[in-house]
Amino acid sequence: MENIQHNYVEVRGLKLHVAEIGSGPAVVFLHGFPEIWYSWRHQMLAVANAGFRAIAPDFRGYGLSQVPAEPEKTTFKDLVDDILGILDSFGVQKVFLVGKDFGARVVCHFALLHQDRVSALVTLGLAFTPTGLGVSVDSLPKGSYVMRWREPGRAEKDFGRFDIKTVVKNIYILFTNNEMPIAREDQEIMDLVDPSTPLPSWFTEEDLTNYTNLYERSGFHTALQVPYRAWLEDDGVDNPRIDVPSMLVMGEKDYVFVHQGEYLTSGAVKKTRSAAAGIKHEVQY
Repeated sequence: MENIQHNYVEVRGLKLHVAEIGSGPAVVFLHGFPEIWYSWRHQMLAVANAGFRAIAPDFRGYGLSQVPAEPEKTTFKDLVDDILGILDSFGVQKVFLVGKDFGARVVCHFALLHQDRVSALVTLGLAFTPTGLGVSVDSLPKGSYVMRWREPGRAEKDFGRFDIKTVVKNIYILFTNNEMPIAREDQEIMDLVDPSTPLPSWFTEEDLTNYTNLYERSGFHTALQVPYRAWLEDDGVDNPRIDVPSMLVMGEKDYVFVHQGEYLTSGAVKKTRSAAAGIKHEVQY
């Protein structure tokens, strides 16, 4: 990991952190929550060793990237425009995009607006659901973490009862389960975690320390705005279809798959993919 280079790019008035390694065709990795560029470190090394240039930015307000002056106004479109600015600053004209969690939504949004810059895309853990398709957050239980964290101030108050390290640890424990975290009316989301619960086997104390240090720097202000409070934002595209080769990968025990199941298995998801000759799309569970 010591060979990964770290740079800062001035984009739209903010200093954005970008990690990269390798040379060749560019592969851009976009993280989810509560992740940062560090989440992609293993994949970056593998891609670089395979002859590609691996690029993993921290979204604005995440990790080592600058927090915007008004994080509560951050939108998904801001993240798309930031990625475009990073690519332009690097002189990269065409990329392979890989996104996990809400990073998958940014990948698809970018492909909708700038398909001429995308060679192909991979989304992990989340299917593209343009306005009017898929599962609305409003269909989720009111006590779900998504609905709770959409409420301005609620998560901030919940998280504020603990140090940053405990919050990050609790979130990873909750997100490792195959059931969506849902609190009772007399509970908050952090209350769902037994303090004696160990970290997931694949998440080390060193990992926890790295995430803690970066969230102590950035806070959770932007992270709660995007994805949770900006989730219903419109894509701004009249006919939202993905017109580049794409792959969707989801775990069959992932609770997101359970809630998007009908959308995926009914074939509705295919309506968002172009049927043009030569365009290949795959869905793997």
